[in-house]
Amino acid sequence: MTEPIQTDQLQKLLNKGFAELSRGNISVASDCCQQILKIKPDLVPGHFLIGLVALEAHDRKTAFSAFQSVVKLDKDHAAAWAHLAKLYLSEGMVNLADAALRETRRIKTQDPLVLDLIGTTLSLMGEHIAAKSFFAHANTSHPNHPPFMLNLANNLVFNGETELSKIVLEDILQIQQDSPQAHWALASSQKAKDDSHITTMEKQLDNWRDNPRALAFYLYAIGKEYEDLERWDQAFRAFSQGAAARRDSIEYDESSEIEMFDYLAKYYTKNWLESSVPASLDSINLSETGPKSNGKANTPIFILGQPRTGTTLVERIITSHSQVHSAGELQQFGLALRRLSDYQNPKRFSAELFAAAKDLDATKIGNLYLQTSRRLQGETSYFVDKLPQNYLMIPLILKALPDAKIIHLVRDPMDACFSSFKQLFADAYLHSYDQNEMARHHARYSKLMQTWRERFPGRFLEISYENVARDIEPSARQLISYLDLPWEDACLNFHQQKTAVSTASAVQVREPAHTRSIGRWKKYEQQLQPMKETLQKQHVFSD
Repeated sequence: MTEPIQTDQLQKLLNKGFAELSRGNISVASDCCQQILKIKPDLVPGHFLIGLVALEAHDRKTAFSAFQSVVKLDKDHAAAWAHLAKLYLSEGMVNLADAALRETRRIKTQDPLVLDLIGTTLSLMGEHIAAKSFFAHANTSHPNHPPFMLNLANNLVFNGETELSKIVLEDILQIQQDSPQAHWALASSQKAKDDSHITTMEKQLDNWRDNPRALAFYLYAIGKEYEDLERWDQAFRAFSQGAAARRDSIEYDESSEIEMFDYLAKYYTKNWLESSVPASLDSINLSETGPKSNGKANTPIFILGQPRTGTTLVERIITSHSQVHSAGELQQFGLALRRLSDYQNPKRFSAELFAAAKDLDATKIGNLYLQTSRRLQGETSYFVDKLPQNYLMIPLILKALPDAKIIHLVRDPMDACFSSFKQLFADAYLHSYDQNEMARHHARYSKLMQTWRERFPGRFLEISYENVARDIEPSARQLISYLDLPWEDACLNFHQQKTAVSTASAVQVREPAHTRSIGRWKKYEQQLQPMKETLQKQHVFSD
């Protein structure tokens, strides 16, 4: 039990602090926290409020400290444990995140906010089946609450229950007709048959002109449904407006990205790779990674490249094999570099990170990656890490995990760029909301991959999305052969998998491979001239 609040002054300060935080007044809420702890340094709600204020201010270090103080003072504070679980996970500390989640289960909380937060953390771990029960419980405890309903609906899509998800989303819109995320999720989960939903969404646009992030949800949803109806001009207009709105709400530092790509090409050479003897997976410290029954660590398979290029399709083919488990899009390799180099820059990837990583002990990188991802690896011989941006780290992967398998997806540059341009991402791929920025990024990626091909020949498999989509069996057999696994017919029936999918392709990969997306950009050829011309100038595309 938390210690009772002893004075009216403390109660008033707490009430004011929580109220100001809910209004977004971080500095006032922070001032309330300081006054509270001066009066009573061990007040549990005071430390909890500090944690919430720190989260809102993106001050992760203070948030960690505050929530850790809460659970020291009150080991049964489920909300603090839940926040710690999510924070640990965001730093790649999966084992600690799992331990914090176990505390929430021990407490058996009935707080719907905490239940929803636990579900969110489990989703980030890729455990969508486990997350479903927490989202469902949150909705039962607090029914007809759109934020909880939306998380449940998204979870149902990941688990392949699209019809049930549609019902939940429609229920949300009965309660809250003007819900950008619910409309976007509904459009993403089904193919439009008419323009009735478009008409409904277009009526809401004026309400969000001053909120570009929310406006983008509507515009991308409208574009997607116009595309379903093959009304190409209207679809592109919506995609373009949505991209412009999203671009207004983010900060993309292209000069920093250029610096990073230049650094990688300059310093991650063949001589660098051969400068020390790498460890074999057999020599990895299994006391840290978690012992396997055969005494060996699981072997990672990295599926990488650009987003929207078939990485999820290939993952589903491979993980249909009985010896391969999907661990999802793991951040663990990059986080291992951050932790071992004490990298503090908020940018996820930068020249500074790779300069610090270049001289790290490769065995320590491999150990830490396997240790922090062990909870997600499953019990099969292989596990898939499908984070597309891992292409940046191919040399480091080769050095730290020499037995790992690497599969690079390639796709027609215009299809790849347009597919990203018309996709609303969460907080990644910030280059994708402007045609020229998207094309210049793709050119840098293409040139870097050519550098890796020349420096590390035969060290990774490249496979064409178009080849997989047009004739799945030869590509599937090539993939399984590359993994040195015996063939299993289940790999041709990947769309029948019941396991969850937590990417933008969650709906599409539950149907057989198709060629509908090949050459789709040509429907918009006139509007995509800026993208096309930039790719041509960079010599990565020609008609």
